[in-house]
Amino acid sequence: MLRRHSLAAPDDVDDIITTGCPCPLHRAASPTLSTHTMAMRLAVARPLGAVARSSGCSRAAVRTFASTMLRAKEVAAESKETPNMRYAPRNPTGPLKAAIVNPADKYKEKGEALHKYGQYLMSCLPKYVQQFSVWKDELTIYIPPAGVIPTFTFLKYHTAAEYTQISDITAVDYPTKDQRFEVVYNMLSIRHNSRIRVKTYADEATPVPSLCDLYDGANWYEREVYDLFGVFFVGHPDLRRIMTDYGFDGHPLRKDFPMTGYTEIRYDEEKKRIVVEPLEMTQAFRNFRGGSSAWEQVGPGDDLKPENFKLPTPKPEPPKEGEQKK
Repeated sequence: MLRRHSLAAPDDVDDIITTGCPCPLHRAASPTLSTHTMAMRLAVARPLGAVARSSGCSRAAVRTFASTMLRAKEVAAESKETPNMRYAPRNPTGPLKAAIVNPADKYKEKGEALHKYGQYLMSCLPKYVQQFSVWKDELTIYIPPAGVIPTFTFLKYHTAAEYTQISDITAVDYPTKDQRFEVVYNMLSIRHNSRIRVKTYADEATPVPSLCDLYDGANWYEREVYDLFGVFFVGHPDLRRIMTDYGFDGHPLRKDFPMTGYTEIRYDEEKKRIVVEPLEMTQAFRNFRGGSSAWEQVGPGDDLKPENFKLPTPKPEPPKEGEQKK
């Protein structure tokens, strides 16, 4: 026998308006309801939800079960009420928040403190610290090769320094100087949060004492400087090349080292291995001294300056043939 179910009861309409959800699935439905009954209630609840929406219910109380047209109308109404921010008044720009600081005055306070610290180091090590310089917030001291061990021992263990970490060791090649290599040490004090740069000098025949006994991290740094510049470190436990290949000739970062090198490495298909061959070039190697030019000079050349350099006065153009006949 077919049972009849009421499509919409007054209680259902009250529940839709008060709870804001027209779907019976969101209410505490009886578990004995059949699928047909739940579908019929859902079909009736959708138009009732639209009625509840049009009756002035708040957006939070009515869920978006309405049709697309109703939602499009709401979006259009809201877009008309929303002001266009393109025409909104703008606040005038106020004064700058941070004052303009001269770059020279930026490190003035710290530079004065570094000058005092440099003078303190010279007073503590007058025999070894030859001079010091301050640039911005960087302090550099200059020492001879004989003062490497005493100076770094002081910088590591003295309570006013405690530079316990060596960040880098590098070198610079100045071919025109008597001591052509400038060895540079960059140190860090974790305790005082400060850095210092130490510079010394050397050449091909003047070695530099090794810091491997004081700093374990100096081992590979000194090997790199030896490999690329040819600076010898006395007392190094294993001074050998670290970056270039076995049997490499020369030191690549020297200014007199050719950019092409002396040999070339390639893979030989016939021998099935890598072979090292002399470099073949159309132009022979030339040894350039400091200040010389790689280009061949033509003529003695004129030392022209703005005071004595003047363009020659142009000559008048000769008249054309037609003008001469007239």
